[in-house]
Amino acid sequence: MNMPIDPFQYTLRKQVNCCGVGLHSGRTVNLTIKPAVVNNGIRFFRSDMPTSEHVQAHMDKVVDTQLATTIGNDHFRISTTEHLLAALNGFGIDNADVELDASEVPIMDGSADPFFQLLKDCGKKRQKGLKKVLRITKTISYSDGDKLITISPYEGFKVTGEICFDDTLIDTQRYTFDLAMGGFGDELARARTFGYVEQVEELWANGLALGGSLANVIAIHWNRKSVLNEDGLRYKDEFIRHKVLDLVGDLALLGCPVLGHVNAYKVGHAQHLGLMKAIADSPKCWEFIEMKRNGSHSVLDKFAAKSKAAGEALLMPFFNDPSLSPVPSA
Repeated sequence: MNMPIDPFQYTLRKQVNCCGVGLHSGRTVNLTIKPAVVNNGIRFFRSDMPTSEHVQAHMDKVVDTQLATTIGNDHFRISTTEHLLAALNGFGIDNADVELDASEVPIMDGSADPFFQLLKDCGKKRQKGLKKVLRITKTISYSDGDKLITISPYEGFKVTGEICFDDTLIDTQRYTFDLAMGGFGDELARARTFGYVEQVEELWANGLALGGSLANVIAIHWNRKSVLNEDGLRYKDEFIRHKVLDLVGDLALLGCPVLGHVNAYKVGHAQHLGLMKAIADSPKCWEFIEMKRNGSHSVLDKFAAKSKAAGEALLMPFFNDPSLSPVPSA
């Protein structure tokens, strides 16, 4: 069976750089994205720290999900990773090293678009290695009160999100995005983060969101009928599109492409992580496959068996396992 996914791994054609402000610290952040070898995955480095260690963009490195997704190790943390990871995921980058000189990925304009445009202008390079993919074979669910998120079998990667707010402006919004159909740059990347004005003011009072402004946050008016941003909304349903964008970025922390349809109801970063842990705890509901050059695939029996034997252990796909990398790095 042919799969709706490019069988080869990709990295950037060259190094790219950008500069922005950290949403919570308010300080300037310099960020560099570098090409990386096959099976490297996405790794984060801190140039301002006296260590050469990195943090792999992976679910077992998540240390906080309040306000944003933060990953870390014993030496440092990096927060607000979701928009950059969504851009890398949306552009089809499997391998890259991200270096920054602060504890936050810059917020830029509150969306993934500045990162996506940076990647688009740079271009991507096809590598010799073939993708290893997590394929969902049975539905997996995670609930948290009235919040529910599931992933079901689907020969592609599709996300359906729904939010419900008690106000006139947002109300109930539902949106579906299929990554295999393309259109990430036009349909999803430009959707910005949002919040009520009084919430932003409360964050400021508590020493948070110091870099937040109308240049990078949709501020919902006290009357709940409009936004304070002079340019208005980029999409009439920008709120749910941004929620779907966050989900695309967070699920990149599974560490490999996913074949499945995600349905998310009123969820956020904590529930995204909950779903990923539920996937790890449900080894009979997924399999690892290796793509073939013609777009078909084969099940990685050895790796699937090893992963399933781990029981509740978190998924760590093919990174740093030479036995599962038959093609030399390029």
